[in-house]
Amino acid sequence: MRKLLPLLFAVPLLAASLRGEEEARPAPDPDLPYQARKADPVTYDVDFSVVVTPPYHAKVLKVWLPLPQSDAGQEVEEKELTSFPVAVEPKVGKEPVYGNQFAYFEFSQPEGAQIVRHRFRVKVWELRWDVDPDRVTKVERWPAAFEPYLRSDRSVVVDDRFRKAAREAVPTSRGEGRDLADVMAWVNGRMKYDHSVASLKASAEHALEKGTGHCSDYHGLCAALGRSLGYPTRITYGINTFPKNSPSHCKLEAYLPPYGWVSFDVSETQRLVEEINKAPGLDDKKRQALADAATRRLSRGFRDNTWYLQTRGTDYDLAPPASHKVQVVRTAHVEADGVALPDPDPANPRLREFAWMTVHSYTADRAVKYPFKDWGDLLERP
Repeated sequence: MRKLLPLLFAVPLLAASLRGEEEARPAPDPDLPYQARKADPVTYDVDFSVVVTPPYHAKVLKVWLPLPQSDAGQEVEEKELTSFPVAVEPKVGKEPVYGNQFAYFEFSQPEGAQIVRHRFRVKVWELRWDVDPDRVTKVERWPAAFEPYLRSDRSVVVDDRFRKAAREAVPTSRGEGRDLADVMAWVNGRMKYDHSVASLKASAEHALEKGTGHCSDYHGLCAALGRSLGYPTRITYGINTFPKNSPSHCKLEAYLPPYGWVSFDVSETQRLVEEINKAPGLDDKKRQALADAATRRLSRGFRDNTWYLQTRGTDYDLAPPASHKVQVVRTAHVEADGVALPDPDPANPRLREFAWMTVHSYTADRAVKYPFKDWGDLLERP
């Protein structure tokens, strides 16, 4: 009996200790600032314009321009919002679901092209989450505030097709961190990057059916599979800060307690590994080491300092509301007489005509390399 007494006292003490750990652990919060390790900030002076050619004798032209906001990964300093040749005072509004902010321009009886211009400065950090799957904690029931990141919508679909695909990607659950890594590997093995066969809408259905697309299709599919497993995910759209035909770029985010929202770039990592595999002058050992490092960087959570965030989420109303909800906003949303003008994709070599186009320049305060093209320090960075 004397030998049992310490054991009898130890059991309730252990239970109390475990309860204390659970109580000390903060509840998941979708508004939690990024918990990533910040490094290598770069400041850009951005001059970004949308040139819109409305239909002949359009009565009302409406332009919604997303405004990047300051957060734990970037600091934004506004300069000016203007329009030309018709000067319009924009209205700035924020939609309530994801908190995206827009400058709204309305032109009455526009004749000829109209230019909407946004000048600002943004300081962007490289973000690394260093996710350890063993530290990711299981959530039995997500708080109601996560509902927008778990539901099915027009872009991130959750139904029997995607539940079946999720079971193929993750036959046996090994915890949220490893399950999402398995999802990204499954999508990477299935998808082929091609701007000429892309939805431009983060369409999980397009990706699942076609097996091809651009960044948003990759990440729409990853988000749908993650939600099918019961994990909160979201699409984030932003701008690459270097010359390219289509400046917008999409990334995936998943909520992994205790890390909070973690950013992943599946499509660019796939393209980087492809470049490594065909690069001349690399022996097989170095080639494999670089490919493994790129994949490891992806799974641990990484966001580059050559991209700034503009919008989060899918299938939401603009502010002020447009004629219908948008699935995503890449660079702008434009309507003429209540009809949305086609979203341009100048990176698609098959397209020659556009209803509107972006004009953009970025001046950095120092030289910076794009880490999905330059792999010089891939093996040196932790």
